[in-house]
Amino acid sequence: MITRRGFLRFVGGSFLSVASFSAYAVGIEPMLLTHVKRYALTPPHWPAGLKMRIVALADIHACRPWMTPERIASLVQDANALQPDLVVLLGDYIAGMRLGADRVAPPQWAGVLSGLKAPLGVLSILGNHDWWSDGFAQRAGAGPTIARKALEAVGIPVLENDVVRLEKDGHGVWIAGLADQLALLPTNGRSRPTGLDDLDGTLAKIGDSSPIILLAHEPDIFPKVPWRVSLTLSGHTHGGQVRLFGYSPVVPSRFGNRYAYGHVVESDRNLIVTGGLGFSTLPIRFGMPPEILSIDLG
Repeated sequence: MITRRGFLRFVGGSFLSVASFSAYAVGIEPMLLTHVKRYALTPPHWPAGLKMRIVALADIHACRPWMTPERIASLVQDANALQPDLVVLLGDYIAGMRLGADRVAPPQWAGVLSGLKAPLGVLSILGNHDWWSDGFAQRAGAGPTIARKALEAVGIPVLENDVVRLEKDGHGVWIAGLADQLALLPTNGRSRPTGLDDLDGTLAKIGDSSPIILLAHEPDIFPKVPWRVSLTLSGHTHGGQVRLFGYSPVVPSRFGNRYAYGHVVESDRNLIVTGGLGFSTLPIRFGMPPEILSIDLG
């Protein structure tokens, strides 16, 4: 039989454990030095002799006290230090939570992101929170959003169902960017978020047989992505924000853990989902520290 002293020790130990977990998950892991997650692969349709390093940042969710302009500036320095050929931004620049957070104005975070440098440039897409936070765009059912205007004002192109052809070492590479798949919030006429993405229309703009890299904020589009696309890059899930033994209890995807995080290969098609940098709903990360992607192709 447990004694009163033993019971109190158990309760005290449990309380300390919960308090320690909470302190780490809220105050430490989200603020750790950002992890660089590295991948190296030669995807389908990739030309022999073409080597390219892509650095990707996703889900910044700019806010104080966690993702301040100063911290974003340090992430920009970290990304540049990786010496990328191309930098891609995978959406959700605007804060995704209200609890204890003070949003950073779009001109501020966009201005800091303008410091990203790469020989082939910096390209971006938008995420669901970039749409959901824009009341005018929601009412109009169309953009341009405040986030898009902020990025374009500092010279960062935004791809929404559009493509760009790049050249490296005599080879062409297409970067295709989708509009967000959850852009419009439910209204009286919509029971669930409505996407503005057009995968078929976007890929129809590809003009030759050069390889395609697809930027799609939410990974749920992946089952529809044709084999013609060499690599799909996504964010949105934050790796579930809490991830233990390769499993995330909560994932904002209708596919659950299937596309929660990491390098996924299905039918010789490649998807990489980053855990991102910030968080939404709650300021918690555990087992999923903030990360920058560095992807070596070829």
